[in-house]
Amino acid sequence: MTLPGARAGARAAAATAAQKRRRAEGAGRSLNPVTPSQRAALYVHWPYCEKRCSYCNFNKYIPRGVEEAAVRSCLVTEAQTLLQLSGVQRVESVFFGGGTPSLASPHTVAAVLEAVAQATHLPADSEVTLEANPTSAPASRLAAFGAAGVNRLSIGLQSLDDTELQLLGRTHSASDALRTLAEARCLFPGRVSVDLMLGLPAQQVRPWLGQLEDLLRHCDDHISLYQLTLERGTALFTQVQQGALPAPDPELAAEMYQEGRAILQEAGFRQYEVSNFARNGALSTHNWTYWQCGQYIGVGPGAHGRFIPQGAGGLAREARIQTLEPDNWMKEVMLFGHGTRKRLPLDNLELLEEVLAMGLRTDVGITHQHWQQFEPQLTLWDVFGASKEVDALLEQGLLLLDHRGLRCSWEGLAVLDSLLLTLLPRLQEAWQQKTPSPVPGE
Repeated sequence: MTLPGARAGARAAAATAAQKRRRAEGAGRSLNPVTPSQRAALYVHWPYCEKRCSYCNFNKYIPRGVEEAAVRSCLVTEAQTLLQLSGVQRVESVFFGGGTPSLASPHTVAAVLEAVAQATHLPADSEVTLEANPTSAPASRLAAFGAAGVNRLSIGLQSLDDTELQLLGRTHSASDALRTLAEARCLFPGRVSVDLMLGLPAQQVRPWLGQLEDLLRHCDDHISLYQLTLERGTALFTQVQQGALPAPDPELAAEMYQEGRAILQEAGFRQYEVSNFARNGALSTHNWTYWQCGQYIGVGPGAHGRFIPQGAGGLAREARIQTLEPDNWMKEVMLFGHGTRKRLPLDNLELLEEVLAMGLRTDVGITHQHWQQFEPQLTLWDVFGASKEVDALLEQGLLLLDHRGLRCSWEGLAVLDSLLLTLLPRLQEAWQQKTPSPVPGE
């Protein structure tokens, strides 16, 4: 049990660290233009949870006890090391994910933000998001995170039905979720996101739509709709495999998604990405970096990153994965300054495939200007303009290719995966025609 005095001390320490960060922000950072290769988002992974949900296969651990000071020190060290290695001069956003980062101390959040602000430019208005579960985020703790520098919350609500929450292995009830949501909206007005899952075993369309409509009476300006994916190795997967639960019905899930997005559109939400809806401009700028294939740096056990390691003389963007297991990750950070376990350089075609697959997830799609940042010679018209298969998708109204660029229609966003089965091979074919294989003997 944490004593009230200890909680107050943690809040005071977090506030002090946040003040240091704000001073560092104003300490004469350069006002020169920053190129895309000098900008990045930062993801910080907190790997610990109170319990493992029945559907989750993320890199998370249920510890007997966490030496948080040691974890904090390693998060700070790795952030400093990777920021230096990347040559990044400006961090656009920071996202604390997990795991359950709302279990961490606000002092840990403040320490990481202070380290980032000292290593590079972290603007005072940068989006700083924290994922939170209702049972680990009372109002006093949320306020302490706000004092530490957090200005946006993402709440793992998942369902407003207590039976479904028990099925998912969640530790909160529907009333817990709504209470936390109300408290969060008071502290972070206009900057609270909630997740709602669909396509659960035995879930029916009308009751789920009723949950969504109930949520609209309580929510802020951002909602994410996620369809359940049964992941091998999870408790829910095993229950379905053994016949203890019915398999989710994909047709019912598709109906939930289609009717749900229509309800959100009518309520004034913009579907700016396949699963994400915002009104009043409350988009997640951090996630937008992912969908625009911007650079991002992953810190913490199992975190992923995409950046050019300029400090090591790199020229190509690398996909990087940090060591999964927290104790091993900490040992590597203490030895080497970071715990990168895997580095995979991305060639130009692989990067373009990511630009295509990620960009089409958004309602903006891929503009000609954005595409040319990654491929100045081969235009979107060159790749897709003369393809009969792509032309068929255009005629069906699933895709649009015009002076703005390439994007999905409202109908196309719902079936993006099937569209990519046509688009990705066409990109690969166009790339091979642009760069023919060398002739043997030359």
